[in-house]
Parts: sequence; structure tokens; C-alpha cells
Amino acid sequence: MLDGRPNPAASSVRVIVLTADPAFEQSVRATFGSAARVELTVVQGTVVDQEPAFDAGNASVVIVDLNAGNGDEMAALQRLMGRIGRWPPVIVVTEAFSADLARRLVHMRVADFLVKPVNGVDLVRACARVAQGERDDEVKEAEIYTFLPSAGGVGVTTLAIQTAMTLLNGGPRRSVTTCLVDLDFQHGACADYLDLEPRLDLSEIEPRPERLDRQLLEVMTSRHSTGLSVIAAPNRPAEMRSFDPSVVTRLLDLVSTHFDYVVIDMPRTWFSWTDNVLLGSNKLFIVSEMTVPGLRHAKQLVGAIVERLGPEMHPKVIVNRFEQRMFTPGLRRADIEQALGPAFGGTIPNNYRLVREAIDRGIPLEEVKRGSNVAVELKKLILPESASKGDAKAELPKGEKKKEWSLFGAR
Repeated sequence: MLDGRPNPAASSVRVIVLTADPAFEQSVRATFGSAARVELTVVQGTVVDQEPAFDAGNASVVIVDLNAGNGDEMAALQRLMGRIGRWPPVIVVTEAFSADLARRLVHMRVADFLVKPVNGVDLVRACARVAQGERDDEVKEAEIYTFLPSAGGVGVTTLAIQTAMTLLNGGPRRSVTTCLVDLDFQHGACADYLDLEPRLDLSEIEPRPERLDRQLLEVMTSRHSTGLSVIAAPNRPAEMRSFDPSVVTRLLDLVSTHFDYVVIDMPRTWFSWTDNVLLGSNKLFIVSEMTVPGLRHAKQLVGAIVERLGPEMHPKVIVNRFEQRMFTPGLRRADIEQALGPAFGGTIPNNYRLVREAIDRGIPLEEVKRGSNVAVELKKLILPESASKGDAKAELPKGEKKKEWSLFGAR
């Protein structure tokens, strides 16, 4: 064992292949037949035929030959993934590929997918990579909180940082680990807000995403004095960088297996990897400002996400810098609730002086003022059960964590 991972040199690797394609079966047998440490089992038939009785046993990897155009096979694969869970990892092989299929497979948490004709070397490499993942009883299943701005300057970074601090110090789990990931590679500000050096070197990862392992992740992670881990890259304001989705997927895949909570600060621009990040999130928050155009943009974004990624997505809108003015014209809370409907998540009060001081000093809000109205209201949204017990009971001495125990797979 190395870092809690199965050591392929110490035992054989069992590969189970489910296929109804004789040509693919022959190719698989030729690929793995000469490998002394590979124990190959071929199950003949479609996933529809075999799913009810399929047993992954002690498999290291499961390969499913899928007809993605067949709705029954897609439904059977989803049932199979629901039973298997995170281990063993499943690789899907299909004759056709599309962005919609990729999104659906990611949502099912398929470990990898390849398109026929499959090169034997590529198949072996894919199996070796996913087989290095930790087993279900050893893996941490992170809970992912993602913040997406509906417009520029709505305060999404402040809310993401405060959420990370809330989960770190007030979450329902014991001895929690929390990581803040800044995916705004062009204008990200998480490291600046916390007065940290951004250490994520994208130029080193981009050519070979598979090189990113736990050790390299440790090197590229910044540490805050509170215990919060921060993954952020140096800003490149003059560069509009669009990475191969595998770079971001590999990064989040690794982060989600080594932390209890992951908070993601998203850029406003929609990239090729944005779909995967949103699909892998447990909770998705859209941050808006308290203006009619801001609410309109937020509602449009909610509709676009549901239309693009499916009805199972339930993004919630947080209206930041909310001010309730009595006997004056302007938006009221009832107006906001009516405008957003079921997508309304809540409001965060406007406390300009507090937030500005925290940003200027490079410290969390709680170090400026403990139990501020911003922190209290955000906690109600992030940890409603904990917040309902009373903030006085929930607060602990600085640096101390709760003594209770209550994902991601971004795949």
C-alpha cells in the first residue's frame, strides 16, 4: 500500500469486461491476454441483459461496452452505477461520443470513457489510472459547494471564502478538512483575499494532467493559518486561457478524494469544463446583486443550467448585499422571492465596512468581527440545521472545531 492506495505491484489486477461485441471481446483478450498480473473476465451480453445479476466481485476495474444511443442501456448503466458506487471504477466504451453523453456519464460518476476503435495501449493506461483510486472504505467523499456569479462584482469570492471557513469550523463533521478551489484562472482573488501565495502551477499540469498526484497536489496547495487549504493559480489577466477539461477534472477529482468539504469559486465565463464542475457539485449557488437586472440575469442563468444539464439540477440564488429599506422605493424581499420563485435561496446583508476591512487586511470576516450578520446569514444557508440551534451554541473558541460527525466525485 502507498498512501492508502492499492499497490499494483503487490497483487493481480482483476478486469471484468461486459460486452456483446465479438470484435471488441477479441481485442480485449489480445490486449490483456499476455499480462501475467491481469485476471481477465469477459461477461458476454449487453448491460441491459446482465445488469440485474452483474457482480463486480473483487474487480479492480469494470469495462462496459455501451450502446449510448439505446435508452434502455443508458438506464441500465445508471442502475448499475448506483449499485457499484465508487468502487470498482467503471470505464465505458462506446461507438459514438457527444458533449451530452459526456455530461451524462460524468453525472453517473463513470471513471473514464473511450470511443471505439479503442487502442489497446489507451485501454491499458485507462485501467491503470483508474485502478490507482482508493477503495470505498478508504476514500473521502467530499461534499462540494460551488459558487457561480451571475454578473461581475457580486461578491462571490467573499461568500466562497466565508463558506469554506464556516464548513471548516462549524460543520457537522469531526476533524474536518476543507479546501477552497479558485477556478477563475484569469481574475481569481481567493489567494489575495486571504493574503496567500497562489501555488497552483498550471503550466506544469497542463501538458500531462495524469502527473497530478497527491504529492504534487500538496506542493501546489497554499495553507491558511486557520487550517484552510487553498488551491489557486497566479492571475493571468491578459490571457484568456481555456484548458483541456481533463486538467480541471483531474484536479477536482483528486481534491474531492482528500478533503471532507470542497468549496469552488467559479468564473463568470462558461468554459468547456464548466458543465462537469456543476454536475459534480452537491450544492450549487448562483450569487446575484440586489438589482432588477441582477435578478433577471440570475433567473436566466438558473434556466440555462437546468435546460443544459437536466432537471435534476437545483441551483439556488443568493442575493448578496441585501438591504431592507422601510417606507422607501426599491426592491423588497417579497419582490425578490416572487421574481426568483423556487430558485430563491436567501439573502446576505450589506455590510460594506466589514467586508472591505477583511479584504484589505487579507483576513477572514470572523477575524474582523466574530458572529457578524454576514456570517450568521450565510451559515443559515450553508448549514441550516446547525444554524437553527442558535449561533451562541454553535460558536467555538477560535481555531477549535466542532466535535460531531455527521462528495465528489467530480466525475
